[in-house]
Amino acid sequence: MLEMDALDPAAVAMKLPLTATRLRDRMLETGTTQEDLADAVGATQGAISQILTGMTRRSRLLPAIATFLAVNLDWLVGTSDQMIEMFDADGEDISEDDLALIRAGRSDKRLLKPEQLEAKPTALVTSHVPISESQDEDDELVDVMEIDLAFGMGGGGYLELPVKKKPRRFTRGWLRLFTQAPPSQIFIAQGIGDSMAPTIQNADIVIIDTSDTRLTMGDQIWAAAYGQTGVIKRLLPMPNGGVKIKSDNPLVESEMAYDGELHVIGKVVAVVRKMSGL
Repeated sequence: MLEMDALDPAAVAMKLPLTATRLRDRMLETGTTQEDLADAVGATQGAISQILTGMTRRSRLLPAIATFLAVNLDWLVGTSDQMIEMFDADGEDISEDDLALIRAGRSDKRLLKPEQLEAKPTALVTSHVPISESQDEDDELVDVMEIDLAFGMGGGGYLELPVKKKPRRFTRGWLRLFTQAPPSQIFIAQGIGDSMAPTIQNADIVIIDTSDTRLTMGDQIWAAAYGQTGVIKRLLPMPNGGVKIKSDNPLVESEMAYDGELHVIGKVVAVVRKMSGL
């Protein structure tokens, strides 16, 4: 029988965030315990409990949780009301990238339950939206959380959790120049050091898309937790299962991470730099 230590009377009486409610529902539906989920995503049961009780609303674990529970991330985090079970016609797990290609009709894969795509999410139905409405949406101001720590681009800044954050306001259209991820899955952070120079300079602001954590394309720039530090590096998956951690500065030697030493937080999709002399 599935047990959740979070289901005490106080927690039930409290109005939980949508993500917490949906996570509980999916765990009950699949018979997944907190211990199962924690082991699967490489977290502590305490971290899972914080999501289930609403203490943590924007966890970096959510993409991995959605993958393990075989459900689309947009539904889990509340940016879509359309729940899709992430299996293909052969019963194999599919990724968010696979789902996007299936939606676009550019994949040989088919959903195990294709009827789940019959009612398309509002966010994807744009062809009949008047231009004026689309422009208004692009002009909408949305909050993006700034991570209150310096991701190390040199020796690395100490990674303390829970990470303190504060909101910054951007237009939705400007963010879409870099990523289609919902604002709740986009973070900004300031790097320190010169190991990624000249690509990223000291004190540059980076925009991180946390909906993308799978190292499927080599030599991209990622934000990650490595040991007790936050790093921004090029990450290259290796045939032996390790990940090469590379710097753009040729004076900085590459490192190798193995067996869960590296946790990918998200892909760096943009660098914002103040021009000197301005």
